[in-house]
Amino acid sequence: MTRVAFIGVGNMGAGMASNQVKAGRHVAAFDLSAAALDKAVAHGCSPSASVAEAVKDADIVITMLPAGKHVREVYEKDILLNAPTTALLIDCSTIDVDSARAVGAMAKAAGFRFGDAPVSGGIMAAEGGTLAFMVGCEEDDYPAYEEALKPMARAVFHAGDLGSGQAAKICNNMLLGVSMLGVCESFALAEKLGLDPTKFFDIASKSSGQCWSLTTYCPWPGPVESAPSNRGYEGGFLTALMLKDLKLAQDAASKAGATTPMGNQAEALYAMFDGLGFGQKDFSAVLQLMRGKLDELVG
Repeated sequence: MTRVAFIGVGNMGAGMASNQVKAGRHVAAFDLSAAALDKAVAHGCSPSASVAEAVKDADIVITMLPAGKHVREVYEKDILLNAPTTALLIDCSTIDVDSARAVGAMAKAAGFRFGDAPVSGGIMAAEGGTLAFMVGCEEDDYPAYEEALKPMARAVFHAGDLGSGQAAKICNNMLLGVSMLGVCESFALAEKLGLDPTKFFDIASKSSGQCWSLTTYCPWPGPVESAPSNRGYEGGFLTALMLKDLKLAQDAASKAGATTPMGNQAEALYAMFDGLGFGQKDFSAVLQLMRGKLDELVG
């Protein structure tokens, strides 16, 4: 039986670890949150008292952590000192490219294979095993990463060398954040002009305005049954996480000398929305900011 150590079983990690269990793998889980660990155990994971305990016999180590500093610390102080060098190391966190490359360099120096493999898709995709993974690793190692990630994925892509996964994730989510704002603005304007929102959806979804933010993740309640807009904007991709990704994109753009005015504006709008207290709502809830109806998100 393949032995997986899963470090970080929070909102996203819990569903991901659960799908590793469903694939018939033994999953040793660790999280600083007792509640998160209890949830993972309820889905078939074995609890570990520490990172060191979780990784000691692992064939695969997967980390899903909040930020680059956490990833650097857990690899440097725990994983690289305690996991067998035969273990395949995979970081699925969304972090800055520099941190991914730094951790990869440490891992390689210690005799490990390491890849950055951030995900596209929210909590429901994590639970359903339908995430998209963007992997940055050496080309010869990619088949091993693809096989390791398969239980959690609808698609796995080799983005390029180490750090390329994070680069792809940052660019993809900047595009997502910008496109969602355009969709929300359009619905808000359509409403002001007296156009029925459902009819606008029917027209735009089959016209040149068609995009994922409209047809798969529609911010207006009704047209797309599975969208968070039909659940009070709960259980999707948090505004706070979108803001995090947009900040990473702007930091990367600054370092690379790239011009990203739309990404900059998107960051500012989501920062405003987060600052108003809606960081835990799905990012598509920014529609209510555009409509001037934030009261509909309260309670």
